[in-house]
Amino acid sequence: MSGSNGADARPLSPHLQVWRPHATFYASITHRITGVALYFGTFLIAAWIVALATGASCYPAIEDILFSWFGSVILYLWSVATLYHLVNGIRHLLWDGPGIGFEPKTASAVSVFNYTFAFLGAAAIWFAAASF
Repeated sequence: MSGSNGADARPLSPHLQVWRPHATFYASITHRITGVALYFGTFLIAAWIVALATGASCYPAIEDILFSWFGSVILYLWSVATLYHLVNGIRHLLWDGPGIGFEPKTASAVSVFNYTFAFLGAAAIWFAAASF
């Protein structure tokens, strides 16, 4: 201790009450959420593969769940989460390695691109899959 009874003069981290959320703020939160969601979606795909391997007794039950409207929505969102986590992970690699894209306008534009790419890319994949 320096002997003074005063408060520490170091600056505090910005709190949510004083910090205005922006695109990279939401992108960071979404990256964490999609990372967790990928675990649950992977368990669903693994259950489907295990049911496929076990034979005709188990497979129809899991197929009814996965290919119902609710299962299709879950699988579509899993596709979105996969694509979003992929492109946002690439953005983090560019940030951490060569330090590219730290400018606020660039970071915000890339965040919006990542959301757009994830939803449109998943829709394109599902459209292509439905075409076959």
